[in-house]
Amino acid sequence: MVDEWLDVVTADDQVIGRATRQDVHARGLIHRACHIFVFRPDGQLFVQKRSEQKDNEPGRWDSSCAGHVDSGEDYLQCAVRELAEELGLHVSPDVLDYRFTLPPLAETGHELAAVYTTITDDPLTLDPDEVADGVWLTNDQVNDWIAESPDDMTLVFRQIWHKLR
Repeated sequence: MVDEWLDVVTADDQVIGRATRQDVHARGLIHRACHIFVFRPDGQLFVQKRSEQKDNEPGRWDSSCAGHVDSGEDYLQCAVRELAEELGLHVSPDVLDYRFTLPPLAETGHELAAVYTTITDDPLTLDPDEVADGVWLTNDQVNDWIAESPDDMTLVFRQIWHKLR
């Protein structure tokens, strides 16, 4: 397996170095990530179930798409890349709407996470190494699921959803 290199950043997003993904996580270093919420034109949200092979929160339901920002990459480039890799969704950067950035917290892996949304009715092709399953849900269905079984979802998904809605 090839090492994944990430930029190490300050809480205000200034690059101060780089390290492998494994080292960043082992040492609790602040690094960049992005989350993309994919909506259909009718407002339904695609929610993915993380693969059981994931080292962080395997089998939990999460943002439509998410990933680490590679060293030297920016958030928008990462969002476009992750959509293609995880969901087979090839988009132009101009269809992604930046919403906000979550601060780095220990409980969310010290990630400074930029959040984007997009709307599409294009078909998705899920990468089985990344995504075990996926469903389209209305806002009410997402709210009900979180209220009834919050631990089914990743913590960061719940944080983003709370702020996004």
